Amino acid sequence: MNKELSLDATVLPKELNLILSFIKSESEGSLSSFDADAFTGINWNLFLELVRHHRVNPYIYKQIKKIEKTYIPDYVCEELRREYQQNTFQMLRLSAEMEQLCRLFADHKIEMLSLKGPALAVDLYGEISKRTCSDLDLLISIDNLDRAHDLLAALGYVKDDYFSTVMNDWKWRHHHVTYTHSQKKTKIEIHWKLNPGPSYEPTFTELWERRKKSSIASFPVYMLGNEDLFMFLASHGARHGWSRLRWLIDIDRITRHQINWEKQIACLKKFQMAHVGGQSLVLASNLLATPLTKEMNTLIEGKRPVHLAHAALFYMKQMIHLHREPLPEDVARYHKRHLFSLMSNQLKVLHILSFLHPYPMDVELLPLPKNLHFLYFPLRPFMWLWRKTRRHSWS
Repeated sequence: MNKELSLDATVLPKELNLILSFIKSESEGSLSSFDADAFTGINWNLFLELVRHHRVNPYIYKQIKKIEKTYIPDYVCEELRREYQQNTFQMLRLSAEMEQLCRLFADHKIEMLSLKGPALAVDLYGEISKRTCSDLDLLISIDNLDRAHDLLAALGYVKDDYFSTVMNDWKWRHHHVTYTHSQKKTKIEIHWKLNPGPSYEPTFTELWERRKKSSIASFPVYMLGNEDLFMFLASHGARHGWSRLRWLIDIDRITRHQINWEKQIACLKKFQMAHVGGQSLVLASNLLATPLTKEMNTLIEGKRPVHLAHAALFYMKQMIHLHREPLPEDVARYHKRHLFSLMSNQLKVLHILSFLHPYPMDVELLPLPKNLHFLYFPLRPFMWLWRKTRRHSWS
């Protein structure tokens, strides 16, 4: 590998490097690189914790079954076996729920794309048991959100109103809403965009026209086309700092599919994500030994993809949970800077300008009648300064 593209994996815990070795050996179909030294000094409790955090049990369990049992404690093998079995049942349950939802939405003429979940597992890994999943991510047109809400409510799903909104800013600031079913213990994320705003991305109509059919069920289940899927997986992983290896394994698997790299590169450039796609390839190549073809080189040229890949190691070496609030202050600051660094120059400008749009907290601070909400625009800088002054005075 070109030295300029190399990452220093020694900054990662020994246990995580062992996990990476298992993942690479599964992809390569060989365990020849393992010997007793690879298991010396391993903290097996930390190893299990990392496997759970990175959601990579299916990969690790399949490989550990082939390893000489004297290298690995019995309780580790048993925990991995039990969790692998639980995940298989979970994926079967989600598969049935997904097919039911596809039938329901199709009956009501709502076009829907499965973003991840069981359909992605079958598409990239060949079977549902080889990928973990805790919920269903479904993409529909924003015009169908109200109809989808009524259908899900009729099935017993309850909407999680986790964000407030003012002047319809939810349409571009956010990209999904969550529903949960208390009896089925199922969570569904209904997306109307691939990424939170501000962002550049294809319209739902464009994504639908390029869709592909999954082989997971007898009833048609549709997914993103290969090029759109790679762009989504790369942007999703980057936005979360690649803090879970499961997302990087997805990149490894999809690059081994029949991607038209000429179309892929054009698509990434059009939506100003070429550097994000490059980051994913640099990480996958270094950590998972993903083979890079000549066509991919365009995405990893220059310093930016490598710099972004280096930045992602911050999340991996610390086992960071980005959805566990509140985040430690240093992690929150780093993540905020990292998200900004992922943006193109145009998106950085839009991001800065977005702060001029009223926030729900402005309404809480200074309630105004709806017909006067337009006043929040000129008042926004003063209200921001007011809040900042109050925070300093309280501290």
